[in-house]
Amino acid sequence: FLQFFCAMDEDEGKVYTWETEYERSWETLQEDAEGHLQTTAEEEAYKAKRRRLFDRPRNVQLGMMRHVFLVLDGSRAMADKDLRPDRLTCAARVIEKFLLEFFDHNPISQLGTIVTRNGRAEKLNELTGNPHVHTKALQSLTSSSGDPSLQNALEMAVRGLRHVPHHASKEVIVVLGSLTSCDPGNIFSTIDDLCQQSVRCSIIGLAAEVHLCKTICQRTNGTYNVILDETHFRDLLLQHCRPPPAKATIEASLIKMGFPQHVMNGPPAVCLCHLSDRSADYITSSGYFCPQCNSKYCELPVECKVCGTRVDMQSVLMTTPTHGCNTHTLTRTHKHKHTNANTGLTLVLAPHLARSHHHLFPLTSYEETQLTDMIVCSGCQVQVERKAYKCPSCDSMFCIDCDLFIHETLHVCPGCASTVKHHH
Repeated sequence: FLQFFCAMDEDEGKVYTWETEYERSWETLQEDAEGHLQTTAEEEAYKAKRRRLFDRPRNVQLGMMRHVFLVLDGSRAMADKDLRPDRLTCAARVIEKFLLEFFDHNPISQLGTIVTRNGRAEKLNELTGNPHVHTKALQSLTSSSGDPSLQNALEMAVRGLRHVPHHASKEVIVVLGSLTSCDPGNIFSTIDDLCQQSVRCSIIGLAAEVHLCKTICQRTNGTYNVILDETHFRDLLLQHCRPPPAKATIEASLIKMGFPQHVMNGPPAVCLCHLSDRSADYITSSGYFCPQCNSKYCELPVECKVCGTRVDMQSVLMTTPTHGCNTHTLTRTHKHKHTNANTGLTLVLAPHLARSHHHLFPLTSYEETQLTDMIVCSGCQVQVERKAYKCPSCDSMFCIDCDLFIHETLHVCPGCASTVKHHH
């Protein structure tokens, strides 16, 4: 009898198999015209990806240098099991995938992470361009407790973005699982501060729609969505990988950027990225050295903390650095006549700018074509039966997998690149 009660204590908090929701896996199957079984879930995934491509704004200038704070709800509401195994673990798993996609699409941007719980906000990481730092911090979040404080989280994000240069876009992305918020003051004053600082706030709800969240997103020109399931959650979060449109009241100007050299066997020193971390692990002989002040950094892109003031301006990247030069002037927009003492020289690599070029000139969407005969995909050479996607410029036909790969990863049409007209 005593052993029985001990077993009950050990199993306390666990859920029996018959108490969990079951999956209707047979509902994802349907029969096509030829009698073959096909999965509707895969079709819905393809439709969702194509919606992302078709919803891409055309002829719109994008703010490619982004400074984003990602706020994650760590309250007791994240312990609910409507997402498996629970909301917090599912959100951390989806955010890890988002981080890799974000820095792949925005190589010259920076992101920071904040968690809110117990009525407080805690900054996990400052703004950085290294996704592995954020992944390590998310993996340390193993428990949820208390209530979130949306006001404290937003104010902490605003303070972190206050000294961001004016040529960069300032954004806050909130993943909120709770329907309540424990705030110390008037949150509408915080919303006014967001508008004054031109911070764009977007919220993804995991439970239900909240009027306050909708108001925040409307006033800051952000987006507000409530998820349906984990797949929908991932799609909504990946939509934020695309840079937002830049302001309409901007004019062409210039900004100076530095292209540091990577030294492998230099004198052992601590980089400025980890100057506050008193650990021997950060004393290395390799790193990137600023061409202007020779300060050492272990990762790029980064704002040099030692370089002096510069004129801040907002951007359209139109050129790349010439061979043999360490600094270069890039075309940017939104000129400001004052100097910001808190902003140093922006240090990037030439491949970072090259990977951002497709935001300026996005590849045209392919036209969906119904096939009467079987064809061969121009990309992977696989036979295509029902639907193909045709490039309007070179009339090359691609399968949907190649279409998604070309628009989301390659950003260059293989058919157009192989024509004589394109080379001329």
